[in-house]
Amino acid sequence: MARLSNYLLTLVGAFAFSQGTNAYDYLSHARSSSDALMQWYNQGTGVFNGIGWWNSAECITALADMQGLDPTHNFNDTLQNTFEINKNVWTTKSDFYDDEGWWALAWIKAYDLTNDQKYLGAAEQLFDDMAKGWTTNCNGGIWWDKDKTYVNAIANELFLSVAAHLAHRTWDIKYLNWAVKEWQWFEQSGLISKNDTINDGLDGGCKNNGYTVWTYNQGVILGALVELSKASFDDSYLVNARDIAWAAIETLTDSHGVLHDSCEKGCGGDVSQFKGIFTRNVAQLYTATSDPGLKQFLETNAQSVWKNDRDSQNRLGLSWSGPYATADASTHSSALMALIAAASVQGS
Repeated sequence: MARLSNYLLTLVGAFAFSQGTNAYDYLSHARSSSDALMQWYNQGTGVFNGIGWWNSAECITALADMQGLDPTHNFNDTLQNTFEINKNVWTTKSDFYDDEGWWALAWIKAYDLTNDQKYLGAAEQLFDDMAKGWTTNCNGGIWWDKDKTYVNAIANELFLSVAAHLAHRTWDIKYLNWAVKEWQWFEQSGLISKNDTINDGLDGGCKNNGYTVWTYNQGVILGALVELSKASFDDSYLVNARDIAWAAIETLTDSHGVLHDSCEKGCGGDVSQFKGIFTRNVAQLYTATSDPGLKQFLETNAQSVWKNDRDSQNRLGLSWSGPYATADASTHSSALMALIAAASVQGS
């Protein structure tokens, strides 16, 4: 508790720069930016121009989150179009299990919106393929890729999250068993450092490789543990989630409380997607815990995005602290997630 109090004191000081939450209509900003995201959508391919396969799953998730927050802002036709065009390639489009996890979570979100079983069925199909990657190489966990070259954090966090989400929706014990098994392995794997941050993966000797503490690795695990707590009726998982969330906030925010990855510009096309994933999952944790510091973190980042990282067409860039430089569907959808996350907790 002492450490958590220190985190809160740090954040309170950092947030003094903000103009106050009353100056920001997060929901209106999220609406405008979700509409702007559609400029990159390709109706013919069902994905978003200029970005990778998994990034399009995150764009779809952002639109679904927007609709869940404001049902009048309806993207059902987009979800349907993307699904129908690509329905035969979910488990064959990529050689990476994490890609499958992103799409599985996107379709679970679509199922939550529509109750259409086809979306849940796709998620279950993707999960079954991910489960084939389980390995005894490091006493458990799944491989990152189908060539079995690397055991990393993100693939295993996504495997846990998909299992927990499916357990909470289907009440099929196999998904709960997988989720518990994965978390027990993950917690003991060494991926979580002594300061509660999560490194990228394991080395050839199955030890923490000390690689970059990316924001998305600190984020996916939060939503996974929230869903596992719901599926198992065990709130102890939320304690682990809060420790990881606050360690990330302490480690990865600047002096104004704005989130950054340690490398952003020039670090490859994936990194631009990461920060929004963290904020989306922090919002889920806030909903489960009502931790006021998490809400303040989300509001501060949404404010900075809107004030410092936006052009005249409401396109959102890479650096949430600004200045705005340029945008693509990845930078934009990531920052949009920060706006949606703040809107989802406003007034709570």
